[in-house]
This record gives sequence, structure tokens and C-alpha cells, in this order.
Amino acid sequence: MKKSLAFLLLALFIKTASAQLTPFEQHKDKNYTATYPEVISYYQKLVKGKAQVRMINYGTTDIGKPLSLIVLSRDKVFDPAQIKKQCKTVILINNGIHPGEPEGIDASMMLVRDMLKKNSLPKNVVVCIIALYNIDGSMNRGVSRITQNGPEAYGFRGNSRNLDLNRDFIKADSRNALAFMQILNTWQPQVFLDNHTSDGADYQYVMTLIETQKDKQNPILAKYTGNTLTPELYKRMKKSGYEMTPYVEGVRGTPDSGIVAFIETPRFSTGYTVQHNIISYVTETHMLKPFAPRVYSTYDFMQNLIDICERDAALIRNLQQQADEQVKQQKTFALNWKLDASTYDTITFHGYEAKHKPSDVSGVSRLYYDRNKPYSKPIRYYNKYVVTATADKPVAYIIPQAWAKVIDLFKLNKVAMKRLTHDTTLNLQMYYIGDMRTPTRPYEGHYLHSNVQLKPTDMAVKFFAGDYVVYTNQAINRYIVETLEPQGVDSFFAWNFFDSVLSEKEHFSDYVFEDIAADLLKKDPALKQKLDEQSAKDPNFIKSANAQLEFIYLNSPYHEKTGNRYPVGRLMKDVKLYLK
Repeated sequence: MKKSLAFLLLALFIKTASAQLTPFEQHKDKNYTATYPEVISYYQKLVKGKAQVRMINYGTTDIGKPLSLIVLSRDKVFDPAQIKKQCKTVILINNGIHPGEPEGIDASMMLVRDMLKKNSLPKNVVVCIIALYNIDGSMNRGVSRITQNGPEAYGFRGNSRNLDLNRDFIKADSRNALAFMQILNTWQPQVFLDNHTSDGADYQYVMTLIETQKDKQNPILAKYTGNTLTPELYKRMKKSGYEMTPYVEGVRGTPDSGIVAFIETPRFSTGYTVQHNIISYVTETHMLKPFAPRVYSTYDFMQNLIDICERDAALIRNLQQQADEQVKQQKTFALNWKLDASTYDTITFHGYEAKHKPSDVSGVSRLYYDRNKPYSKPIRYYNKYVVTATADKPVAYIIPQAWAKVIDLFKLNKVAMKRLTHDTTLNLQMYYIGDMRTPTRPYEGHYLHSNVQLKPTDMAVKFFAGDYVVYTNQAINRYIVETLEPQGVDSFFAWNFFDSVLSEKEHFSDYVFEDIAADLLKKDPALKQKLDEQSAKDPNFIKSANAQLEFIYLNSPYHEKTGNRYPVGRLMKDVKLYLK
């Protein structure tokens, strides 16, 4: 009887232990990543009856499923406002934005289980984990990343609208991005991590790392990450057996020629989170390494990040508060950057010798990396960026209520806004859009504008009751300025939010306007002088009747003032406004 009871208890223990193994761990070769249903089912069973973890759903993604957030709170507090009052540091981890890069999905399942099982939840840190971000792509399962070494099957990079969700954060075309914004602005993390897999060159490392580029990050936070947090992560990962190197992006194709620090503009997850003064990282495991070490290295990185943030929790919160105050007072904002190729650091790199041989397919010389020729040598690391465009913030931006998507995104991102109580004519600065560069084919569903030329013009403009006033005395100023200044690399204008202003709605019939133009020249000597000056500068101008009529029209009171005029006003002086 006793033997039978012991056998039953042992069987129950084995069954319980087995039930807590992730699908990845249950696979004999550890070459399997969990499907979306498996991920959700696993977490549902794991959190059941446990007081220190919750699974909270947010929004609805493009495929109709909510984003599931796993929250670990040692004190059993799951109210973000209360957590903020308790001065807890919050870490947000994102997984599966590219489902073909799924290490974070499986590693997070193990990490959550282990922290609960070991009762090792941090005291000063609340951990929030997005179980699987690109649900759409995950359910489109196959082997589309043909040059990657496992797992045996995985999801597709694009979501159900074929969007690359890691190009969607600032424009937020997907409902996935809107749900992410809800999570980010509800929990207001101090630290953010996005788990990925790299492609490109071959080298010895399992794990590479993208950190917020130092010249783009708030200097208060950059000092801490550059001097303390990032070096500590490198140190601990080396100790755990997964020595890291910066993300490998070659200067001339191969790492031995030098690598370049990645610049994450706001279209990317970390470029967007940095606008919120959040310390941000991207792990990039190496695609050619087996799946198991990629998962385990991601596990170790997350654990190390949590441990360091637990140690420095109070410091991290304090630094973010300082950064917020600094940004409130900041006057000039960077809008675009370029690499300074004249400056570089030197790092030791563990790579493989790059060689060439005739292709078995084409016969043409092809690149390969010889794993029988490993090397460790110093290489150049280009990690200096210079600002190429800036804008001085106005006192406030005035946004007509007609631009609803802008308003909706500002609300979602907790931008403080007031509304005009009645129709008001304001003297402010408006931009007229001049030349720009626009591609002939779309990028992520948009014809992205760049090299935007602006003509600032002081003028009186009528705004209406209900239009929005956004004062630039906020911690979220980087998001405000970088989205609303048209010349910004990822501004709302660059992403075509305002393209309807780029076409005029009225013109003239030339044979009718001939008489009106002649009368204008008689009555307006200044206009006649402008016409004569233009004729003197351009010999072809005087030969073209259409060109002269167009010139007169553009300089007349009849030319529509809203054509090519950017609709967001810049209030340069603090004047009394009636607001609600």
C-alpha cells in the first residue's frame, strides 16, 4: 500500500514537473519554438492560482487577438499607479515582433516559470513581458528565413497586413502598435528590452547587442548606460558563457573592416521608447548558431538585466526623473543623424576569416567565412553620430482637430493637450513645404518623405473651437517635437500623415486671368517690380506667358494660402489663450 502511494506521488510529481516544461524544453533536440496557442495555454496554466503573476490582455491586434502581458510583482500589486507610488522600477520585455526570431518567446516562458518556482522575483522591480507581439506572423508558420539555423518551424516576419512591425512604432498603422502604446504608457517602464535574431556575417558570438546609440540618447541616461549598465551586462554575459559584441553591421561588408553602431530612429521599437526617456536594448542572437544556445543566451541576458536593475532600481528611477525634467526645459531637439566615419573606438572581435571562392551556382567569386580560421583581433567600432537637422521648440503647437490620427496618437502617448474654447485668430509661425525627396515605390505602405525643405512664415491663422494646444513643457517633448517637425526623419509628415496639404484645390483659367493679372500689375507697383526682377534673372521666363501668369497668381491675394502649408502652427510667444 505504501509502495503504491509512493508510486502515485512520484507519478504526480513527474507529471506536474513535465507540465511546467515549455514546448521548447520538451522537444528532444531543443529545436522547437512554441506556437501562439501553446504560448497562451502555457501561461494560462502557469499563472493559475499564483498571487505574484498575472496575465493581462490589451487591445486587439490586426488578427483579432489581444496582446497578452505577463506581469510579475513580488508584492502582488498589479495597479500601475500604485506601483509608481511604491517607487518600483518597471522593465518591459517584448518578444516575437519578428516571429522568425523567436528566442525571447521561449526564453521568457522559462524565465517566468523559474522566477516563480524559485521565489526569486525582484523586490524593487516589476517585470512586464509581452508574450508574443506579432501574433499574426506567428500563426503564419513555416521556414521563411532560409539562411537561419533553426528552429524547425517558426512564424513569418510580416503581420496579417504584411507590415514589418518593427518599422511601425511611430506611424502606428497596425492595431498591434496601438496595443503596444497602451501597454507602454500604462506601465511607464524605466527599462525596455526587445528580443531579436540577427542575420549577416558569421562570427563566434551567440549574442550581439544593440543599445540606444549614445549620441541619440538623453545624456543623463547615456552616462549611466555607457559607464555602468552596458559594461555590467557585457561582464555578466561573458561570465555566463555567452560573451557579447555590439550588433554586427559591417562598414564594407565584413566585420574585420569595422562595424557600425546601429542608429534606431523612432520607427523602431527602441527609437520610439527612447522618446519616452526609457533605457532601451535589443538583443540580437546569431542566426547561424543552433536554436538552443540562442534561447539560453536570451534567458541569461534577461536575468542579468533584471538583476542589475534590481541592484540599481532607485538610481534608474532617479535618473529617468532627471531626464524628464531636463527634457521639459530643453530648447533644441535633434531630428536626424548621420555617422561620423572619422571617429571610431577599437574593440576586440572574435570572428572567422572572410574568404572568397568560385560559386557552385554561378561560377562567380563568392564570400564565405572559414570556421576553421577563427581569429580574435582589434577592429574599428564606429559609434559616433552627428546631428544633421534640429528644431527649436515653440511655446506650443496648435493642431487643428481635423487631424484625428495625430490627436489619437498623442492621447495614447499621454501628451498633455488643451483645447481652444472658441474660434481664435493667432499670430504664429507656419511652415510652407518646399522641395522634398519621395521614392517611387512605397516603404511599409508609405511613400516616405525625406530632405524636406521648409519656408517658415509668420502669419495670422484662424483656428477653431476644439482645436488642440500642445505646450512644450513636458517630459514627452522628444516625442512631440520629433513627430510634429516635418523635417524629422520619422516625423508624421515624413510618414504621409499630412500629404493632402501638398496639392492645391483651386487655380485659374488663363484667358480669364489675363485681364485680372494686367489689372493687378497696374494697381500694385510692388508686384510689377517683382515680375520685372524675375524677368531680368531668367531669360526663359520672359518668353513664357504661362510662367508670368503663374508668378503673378502666386504673388496675388487670390492664391490659396493653405496650399503646401503645413497645418500645425508654432506659437512662438506665450499669449493668453482661452482653453479647456
